[in-house]
Amino acid sequence: AQQVKEVLEDLRGEDTRVTSLGHVQRGGSPSAFDRFLSTVLGYAAVQQLVADPASEPQMVGIKGNEIVSSNLMDNVAKTKSVASVIAERDYETAMEMRGGSFRDSFHMVRTMVRSRPHTPAPGQRTLRLAVVHGGGPAPGMNTAVRAAVRAGLDMGHTVMGVRRGFRGLARGDVEEMDWMSVSGWVGSGGAELGTSRSVATADMLAEVADQIRAHRIDGLLMVGGWAGYQSVYDMEQLAKVVPGLDVPVVCVPASINNDLPASELSIGTDTALNSIVSDVDKIKQSAVASRRTFIVEVMGHDCGYLALMSGLATGAEHVYLPEGGISLRDLETDLAELKRGFEHGKRLGLVIRSEHADEVYTTAFIKALFEREGEGLFDVRGAILGHVQQGGDPSPFDRIQATRLTWASIEHVVQQALAGDTASSMVGLQGGKVVFTPMAKFPSLVAPDVHRPRQQAWMDLLPVAEVMGGSVH
Repeated sequence: AQQVKEVLEDLRGEDTRVTSLGHVQRGGSPSAFDRFLSTVLGYAAVQQLVADPASEPQMVGIKGNEIVSSNLMDNVAKTKSVASVIAERDYETAMEMRGGSFRDSFHMVRTMVRSRPHTPAPGQRTLRLAVVHGGGPAPGMNTAVRAAVRAGLDMGHTVMGVRRGFRGLARGDVEEMDWMSVSGWVGSGGAELGTSRSVATADMLAEVADQIRAHRIDGLLMVGGWAGYQSVYDMEQLAKVVPGLDVPVVCVPASINNDLPASELSIGTDTALNSIVSDVDKIKQSAVASRRTFIVEVMGHDCGYLALMSGLATGAEHVYLPEGGISLRDLETDLAELKRGFEHGKRLGLVIRSEHADEVYTTAFIKALFEREGEGLFDVRGAILGHVQQGGDPSPFDRIQATRLTWASIEHVVQQALAGDTASSMVGLQGGKVVFTPMAKFPSLVAPDVHRPRQQAWMDLLPVAEVMGGSVH
């Protein structure tokens, strides 16, 4: 660091300072992901010991979103070999040994931090690409747009931003973006381009087709949620009869609800989860002063991901999900368990309820029931966290995933446009890898009558949540 400082001062005349963060990096409250990871790894370690206590030493870890175990000594040997490869200055091999995502991230950073894009190759075809949002706002949308603009420009193409979602595209509210127009967007919350929650109608898509032709758009990137996905699917279906809609589109998942198909995680989910955990921690501190139970309602629409994961991260005793619903018997059982706990000296009760867990047994209903039937053992308070979960600057995890997914999407849509392939697709993380799924599969991947995928990998964590806390419905 000191050598870099001296070079900047001597060769560039810059006023430079060195800041060493030191042990402050070891402190602080654990993030929602760290709490989740330590919980499930501890659970997996005990399961491993119980299943085969005589086996060789194992290491449990996470690969993608899956908990795996591997031989400890083999991992130690591999770690030491990385150091020896670095000592030999074989950096490409060292990055490969760190994992494919490490190498890709290195090259992405090298591009993102440049002051201007690389010069296009002579004779290269310049495509015109556009970025649009759809659905509700999610932290990390601006990060994704920044990655799309800089990746596209660095590849030698023109990138345009669409204001206010598909409504804006239908009106021609499109502007060309340059390298510095997205400066500072990497950690900015909200959606600078604006978005729209409504699904594009057939008439609107006909106007979109006119604007695609008018602006000579060769490919489109949709960064957003359910309404955006539905609009792109309808757009692909109409492309068979409406000229101008036949351009490749890639959907990048950005929704705090984590309710989108073809991806195990959505951009914005981690930030929302951290907001929930921070608020619930404060609620718990206020409740400890008196014997009190809190019913906390979180967002998620028809998906219970935020409820389950926040329950794991905050130590909730009972979690109610839309996937399982709520019955009166569930409430009776959970109330009896809470009463037993307070009779034995418990000071705090915590219940997490997803907003669409049940249309009858609402947060207000559960609060009134528990307070009336609690027999004076504890007070009950309700807390609906609301739209604070959609705000805030994106977490480091969401910034990284937004950049990673968007970079891959730009590469994909460029390849399609150059090859004349007009099929639309959904990008996502599956098993830790970036995977593209045809948009035509959208109806078969989603559950009927609700906004969530048919298969949700996080549902495998239900047994862990029940062991750690109590009941999950």
